[in-house]
Amino acid sequence: MPALAERLRNVQVAASVAMTTKVRELSAQGHAVISLTIGEPDFATPRHAVDAAYEAALAGQTKYPPMDGTKALKEAIQRKFLRDNNLRYELNEIMVANGGKQIITDAFFATCDVGDEVLIPSPYWISYAQQARLAGATPRFIECSQNNGFKLRPEDLEAAITPRTKWLILNFPNNPTGAACSRAEMQALAEVLLRHPHLWIMSDDMYEHLVYDDFEFCTIAEVEPRLRDRVLTLNGASKTYAMTGWRIGYAGGPSALIRAMTNIQGQLTGGVSSVGQAAAAAALDGPQDLIRERARAYRERRDLALSILAEAPGLHCHKPEGAFYLYPNVAGCLGRTSHGGRLIQTDADLAMALLEEKHVGTVAGSAYGVSPYLRLSYATDTATLTEACGRIVAFCKDLR
Repeated sequence: MPALAERLRNVQVAASVAMTTKVRELSAQGHAVISLTIGEPDFATPRHAVDAAYEAALAGQTKYPPMDGTKALKEAIQRKFLRDNNLRYELNEIMVANGGKQIITDAFFATCDVGDEVLIPSPYWISYAQQARLAGATPRFIECSQNNGFKLRPEDLEAAITPRTKWLILNFPNNPTGAACSRAEMQALAEVLLRHPHLWIMSDDMYEHLVYDDFEFCTIAEVEPRLRDRVLTLNGASKTYAMTGWRIGYAGGPSALIRAMTNIQGQLTGGVSSVGQAAAAAALDGPQDLIRERARAYRERRDLALSILAEAPGLHCHKPEGAFYLYPNVAGCLGRTSHGGRLIQTDADLAMALLEEKHVGTVAGSAYGVSPYLRLSYATDTATLTEACGRIVAFCKDLR
């Protein structure tokens, strides 16, 4: 067999994907498995967005779309940025991609050379590091401890920046911890970044609208306008509007960067599904009440899960400000043996034992750069979440 590319040597299959595959295998064997592995809303795509896609198809919008997005969607994105973030982007400063993941890929391939560094606060979404490696860059991690609410401290950021730093990624609310930065905390980070004009800043705002307890979201280009020409503000329809399968991501940034990213996208894939863009435009411009309603539902689920898991010996949960994940510390479970006889030495052992013995799918914190933790998604209905958390509590109580 001919050899595969060297670039794949350090690129691994995402742990969340691997665990989801195992969940499906057990389910196919007839087990009643509950999966808390994937960050996917359980709500339906808004009906008016679906109708817009159908009408676009009937109207003949089924040809190759513009590489950077349709004018209608880019105008809707333009209005969204102004309405929600007080950011003014011209149309040539906006692009649409096949999900937020491609925005990141486009950005790294358009800017990174071998030897460049991408700073990633840790815990971090798995794909950041993998995409940096694929682009030839080196990921560098800045630990954000639970003692600091999993937030990036200015002094740690300052210490991590080198002459080779090309990007800093900010993802608050965060996947996997749900941590979010206040305006004052974001301004403190901005003060550091103003002293280092050689690096780009990527603000991944996918969970922008999923914040709780009167927490006010902010994004760095809004907080510090002097950074605007170095910031790529990334968002999408997946989490906010439950449109994961439509694959619509978008970004606003300096026109030269957007132009370079569009060039990369033209070589990798092409323009995004035309009917999907019509649906996303309708979602962005349509009624926004559902966002607040769904955020309330997620907050109730968060509080429910926290209350149940408080009864689990060995688990300690940080209360997240946003997103739809819990990231409990499981240090108290290590060094013990499960009811099924498995020695729990790592968070990966714990995740596997939970799946095999209690049929609950989770993801080990080691996949996100910090152990010993588990990531649990509470983007599921109340009854299912209650059952899953109950199984986790029972598992922990059986440890010996």
